[in-house]
Amino acid sequence: MPGVTDRVVVVTGAGGGLGREYAKLLASEGALVVVNDLGGARDGSGAGTAMADAVVAEIRAAGGTAVANYDSVATEEGAQALIKTALDNFGAVHGVVNNAGILRDTSFHKMTTEQWNAVQQVHLSGGYHVTRAAWPHFREQGFGRVVVATSTSGLYGNFGQANYGAAKLGLVGLINTLAIEGRKYDITANAVAPLASTRMTADIAPAEVLEQLDPAHVAPVVGYLVSEECADTATVLVVGGGSVQRVQLFANKPVLFAQPPTIDEVAANWDRITDMSGAEPGRNPLG
Repeated sequence: MPGVTDRVVVVTGAGGGLGREYAKLLASEGALVVVNDLGGARDGSGAGTAMADAVVAEIRAAGGTAVANYDSVATEEGAQALIKTALDNFGAVHGVVNNAGILRDTSFHKMTTEQWNAVQQVHLSGGYHVTRAAWPHFREQGFGRVVVATSTSGLYGNFGQANYGAAKLGLVGLINTLAIEGRKYDITANAVAPLASTRMTADIAPAEVLEQLDPAHVAPVVGYLVSEECADTATVLVVGGGSVQRVQLFANKPVLFAQPPTIDEVAANWDRITDMSGAEPGRNPLG
């Protein structure tokens, strides 16, 4: 099958952890990979070229094709330069894997606006900037694959990660609309919530749990999502430790009121309103 052979795929945050696994697997399957990494710390501070360069060297040593890019995805200019790297080196861009991320964890009552904004800029705005820079090329060639890294912290919540969770669930909203707008151009947009042992999760889960979460388990799912064969779109998957699970929004049957209800009427019907028995996949009633 064609898979990703000769497809140009940009992987952000590919200097280590999950991104490194994605880049290496894609290259081993014949993709031409742009390895993007700012080279900073887990909180986004600092920068350097060594991380991206090391992954490119690994890929080339294994017979694959890759180039490095060190631009920040948190700015429009950085994302444009990243996509330009793909175009300058390979003449096209066929897929983007928005994996780059940072953490600024703290409980909500202690969170600063700077901590909130820093995480939003890398995760949510970064996903927007990179995808937006690639989007005109996807439309023009009638093909594109977008994968974003969401998180169980966004899907279900996690203490101390209000900024991160909000950004990660925001990316699900992004792919839901991209899936609609990209359908007639053969552009798909999907999300993966990875469960993996990386520097991002080193102090978030117990060591005995992390031992079971090799990032290599996640990479094949991402590889399939950027392949020609995968036509599914707006799909959200939780992947890790050998498990692949789809997550989807469901809606119950509505409780109808002929007139605007009183607060007491809402309270009296609350059990019916919140009853999820017989729920079905949700859809936008206005779109």
